[in-house]
Order: sequence, then C-alpha cells, then structure tokens
Amino acid sequence: MPISTRLRAGFTVAAVAGLALLGTATSALACTTDDGRAKPVEGNATTCAQAKVPGDLLDAGDLTVTGGTQKDKYLNVTAVGEGVTVTAIVVKGGPGFNVYVPGERGMSATPPWEKLRSPYNRGDQLPTISHWFACGTKTTPTKPPVSETPTTAPSQPTSEAPSTTPAPTTSSVPGGVTSAPATTTSAPAVVPAGNQNGTGGGLANTGFDNAWLFWVAGVLIVGGGALLVLLKVRRRGTN
Repeated sequence: MPISTRLRAGFTVAAVAGLALLGTATSALACTTDDGRAKPVEGNATTCAQAKVPGDLLDAGDLTVTGGTQKDKYLNVTAVGEGVTVTAIVVKGGPGFNVYVPGERGMSATPPWEKLRSPYNRGDQLPTISHWFACGTKTTPTKPPVSETPTTAPSQPTSEAPSTTPAPTTSSVPGGVTSAPATTTSAPAVVPAGNQNGTGGGLANTGFDNAWLFWVAGVLIVGGGALLVLLKVRRRGTN
C-alpha cells in the first residue's frame, strides 16, 4: 500500500475518534433533568430576556410561594395575585436553569405548581436552588363605575306627637248663634247678721228717709197708753 494511502487512512481514523470524543464531552456538559415539565438550559439567567421567555419580571409579592431559598431544592407556587398572568418560571442551580412555562410540557396552566427545581449537576445530583424568578404580565383590576343615583338616607322613626286635651265643645242654637261654654260663678259672700249694711249693726239701709213718721207713731202710742191708764184711774175713783 502506498504511503500516501496509509496517511490518509490514519487521518480519517483520527478524525472519527476526535469527533466521537467531542460528542462525549458535549453530552457530559449538557444539562439534564428528571422533570418532564421543565426545559433545562446550560448557563445562567437573571432576566426574562436572558432566559428567552416572554413577559416582565414579577415582584415577589405577586406570587405565593414556599421553599425556593438557597437551602432548598424545591420551589412551590401555590397562588398568584389578582390580575397577574405568569408566562414562565426560571429555577437556577448548579450549571444551568430549568424553564417552566404554564400550560406547556404537561404543566398546568394555573397554580399550584409544586416541586419546581433546577437541572442536575454533572454528577447527576440535584443541587440546591441558587435563585429563581418569574416572568409575566400584570393588569390593574377595573373598579365598577360609581352609580350616579343619589343614595337615600335611612328613614328615621317618627315620634308620636304629644297628646292634647280637646277643646270644650260648643253647642249651636237656632239662628246660627253659637253658645259659649258654661262657666261656673261663685256664690255671693254672705254678710254676717247685724252687719248687713256695713255699718256695724242696726237695720239695713233701705233708702227710706221719712224717719219722723216713726217718732210720731211712737208718741201717739205712748200718749194712748197714758190716756188708757188715766181713764182706769178715774173709774176706780168714782166707784
């Protein structure tokens, strides 16, 4: 066999062996995971753009989680905030990171998402989580329009009006004249006996001014009595 032919055959064998070794080294450096929901990626990422996923970085308060610290190997997302849509969750640890997309690779579209983890390291061991982040969108919840209808104040209980004493009824008489209500009058004061004319005694003043007639009558009575006595004395003297 010519020398040139032998050299060509040796170069061919060396090239095939080199390609085989390069393939083995590449497969050894590739990230692997036992989680079918995740896509393992070699390297590091701290933003949504670096992880090549849509959305913006979400705040820690947008998700309710347990685990995920540098002492943990698993991350659990139990809920998301109102108006928050998660497009991807990235979990980094060891030589690479796992990308989880809700609704893809058998991952549910809504939480809870449990036991999210990083890829295996080169020793096929599951490393602890170095960091993680979530990407997505947020919308501000719309508030219902304020009704323009004025609200009515609650009705207050009505208080009973104080009772009033009815006015005295009046009776009508023929001719349209209305009689006034009867009134009570007090009896006249009684003047004590012996002081009826207000002078302290004697007869009441009747307004009779002919008092001289009483004197004349008295003189006649006295004179008549004396005359009777004189006649009786003369009769006895004659007998």
